[in-house]
Amino acid sequence: MLTPTLEELNDYKGKVIGHSPWQTISQDMIQAFSDATGDHQWIHVDVERARRESPWGSPVAHGFLTVSLIPKLNTQVLQVSGISASINYGLNKLRFPSAVKSGSDIRSRMELLDVTRVDDQRYLASYHTTVEIKGEEKPACVAESLVMYVL
Repeated sequence: MLTPTLEELNDYKGKVIGHSPWQTISQDMIQAFSDATGDHQWIHVDVERARRESPWGSPVAHGFLTVSLIPKLNTQVLQVSGISASINYGLNKLRFPSAVKSGSDIRSRMELLDVTRVDDQRYLASYHTTVEIKGEEKPACVAESLVMYVL
């Protein structure tokens, strides 16, 4: 894991910072997300039907389950030191090129796009985050993730 100061973070602009460890997306995770959000579409929760009828031959994770894991995955790659808080500030340009099958492993790939001073206490960083699927050519998710760093 990389632990630069806010000042040192600028040195990584335009560079790939690294990859998170692999995270398995289990059917239990998919079910829990489905229960939390009320999205019980059969492609996510009906294992037998998904095996028979879905284009993936398996249940798949909700796209927003994948997105919700970005902060967890990215903090396993990078933690800026010398700040009081790191706040998830949202996303830009979110896309889901490929579905994540139940049981698949995913990880994030982080590239720093920019760091901008907002005021005396805050800096906004934007990262090109790609959520990769082990063994798959296309990523699960591509997004510009935003983090507000507070001194």
